[in-house]
Amino acid sequence: MRLSEEALLEDDKSKIAPKIALVVGGSRGIGKATALRLARAGFDIWLTYRSNHTHAEQTQQEIRQIGRNCDLLAFDVADHETTQKALRDRAEKTAPSVIVYNAGITRDNLAVWMKPREWSDVIRTDLDGFYNVINSVLFALVHARRGRIVAVSSVSGQVGQAGQMNYSAAKAGLIGACKSLAREVGKRNIFVNVVAPGLIETDMTANLPMDKILPMIPLARIGKVDDVASVIEFLCCEPNMYIHGQVIGINGGLAT
Repeated sequence: MRLSEEALLEDDKSKIAPKIALVVGGSRGIGKATALRLARAGFDIWLTYRSNHTHAEQTQQEIRQIGRNCDLLAFDVADHETTQKALRDRAEKTAPSVIVYNAGITRDNLAVWMKPREWSDVIRTDLDGFYNVINSVLFALVHARRGRIVAVSSVSGQVGQAGQMNYSAAKAGLIGACKSLAREVGKRNIFVNVVAPGLIETDMTANLPMDKILPMIPLARIGKVDDVASVIEFLCCEPNMYIHGQVIGINGGLAT
């Protein structure tokens, strides 16, 4: 007896893997805003964070209220072995469609006083972490012959910033890494791009002297997390895509 047309359609649907977005550093700020936007766009979320369980669980609940699944993965991206254990087997079973790398820390200091640990901590998280994540999941994307990768760099990685030699170096390195990766994987239908936010209203910018900073921004305001997340969503979701290996500044005109 032949299956009905409706049954065949249901059977086909069951074979379609869910759209999954891996959002690295997704519990707060830009990462959270991005995870929520991608959830509304129909993605289930693999949300990674290092240690703030409270914020991660709050974000998970908000994603579930949207009607999407959200798996929480707590680990330190700076540790290669830990990152591999958290992501490799998972990605090989179901390759994510999207990877957003938003992990980042600051340890600001003038170069003359910068301690070796202040340098290495930032480099290990902001730059080495990107390698650790990509090295864990890229083969799965290559095998699937599709994917979108978006890394969150910074205007500091484009023009430099006094007191942030470590952060500027890491974010500039992230741009170089993505440009190289784009040349490697474009033929596999994997898009790689970078967003470079300026001053965005997050915990990281809460104590900055806005009275001195705002006059330098042509739009005369600090950015919102959704100003960044909206661009990331576009790069991850737009079907008519020919943007590849690019750095998109989101800085209110602070740098061009």
